[in-house]
Amino acid sequence: MSGAANGLTADGNTGTTAVREGYGFDETALAAWMAQNVPGFAGPMQVEQFKGGQSNPTYKLVTPGRAYVLRRKPPGQLLKGAHAVEREARVLTALARADFPVAHVHGLCTDESVIGTWFYVMDMVEGRIFWDATVPGVSIAERAAIIDAMNGTMAALHSVDHEAVGLGDFGRPGNYFERQISRWTKQYLDDADAGRDPHMDRLIAWLPANIPADDDATCVTHGDFRIDNMIFHPTEPRVLAVLDWELSTLGHPGADFAYNAMMYRMPPHIVAGLAGSDIAALGIPSEAEYLAAYCRRMGRSDMPGYDFYIAFNFFRLAAIFHGIKGRVIRGTASSAQAIERVAVLPELAALAWQQAVAAGAA
Repeated sequence: MSGAANGLTADGNTGTTAVREGYGFDETALAAWMAQNVPGFAGPMQVEQFKGGQSNPTYKLVTPGRAYVLRRKPPGQLLKGAHAVEREARVLTALARADFPVAHVHGLCTDESVIGTWFYVMDMVEGRIFWDATVPGVSIAERAAIIDAMNGTMAALHSVDHEAVGLGDFGRPGNYFERQISRWTKQYLDDADAGRDPHMDRLIAWLPANIPADDDATCVTHGDFRIDNMIFHPTEPRVLAVLDWELSTLGHPGADFAYNAMMYRMPPHIVAGLAGSDIAALGIPSEAEYLAAYCRRMGRSDMPGYDFYIAFNFFRLAAIFHGIKGRVIRGTASSAQAIERVAVLPELAALAWQQAVAAGAA
């Protein structure tokens, strides 16, 4: 939900609006469910919908005493395994047991007779969301502390004992890069409409032959760990809740960390990033310092496969953009954002190969 669904927001595509046509439901039935399943719930209840284009429709439930957030599967026919709100509710509940900062889940409803689809309800967490990786509008000292808090939160996630909190079967442990590279390579090769890119062709040959030896390392991974997927305390550089767990699974900690650290090498016109910014003047640690802080928190001296992990993440993102290109050509994706992503695909693929060269590719 990319931050839009659980806090204060900053632009015209965020915040809430009246429930959009086709996304309404029986609010009386929901209120009855809330009264039975949410301790302390007391109406009347007003339902608003978050504007952001989340794949799982997300609503703000406002009562005189407090506000809640509802996440539901979209109405209509769905792909098997998609929009798994039950997985989101499960990982949030499990991580709360480990005192990891997430919104408290009040309950999951798998009875479609209530609002037409499965859903869960969690607390509304109030605080700050930073939509820009340069963290504008704060002092240099606070900006440094905010970036460090993000780093510490990721280390805390990767340190959770997934077996102990009941997530031992939350994904397939081991061989993460092998499986992921195979998956994205197949998607790239199968989409003939989108064509081929020489840099992507080099990557699909180089990546599987250069997977680091620690491919079996496993932890709970977020999958989309960015600064705009976190709610910070209103006045302190402290993370109150991590949002948007749609892509969470058991995965490789290096892949999850490198996805976050990719911001250092990402031009902001492709995806929000720090490339080209004077990070020293902003008080943001260097990439090497950011990596060292994470390693220190994880009790390790370094991360030998780091450049490979970065290359993999650029490849994965380029493969996603390549898929968008295919959908634009077929007429199934026509938004301005989709067209912008197609336009930068050659640059992104070239950047992805540059990361492989940095990791030793010739």
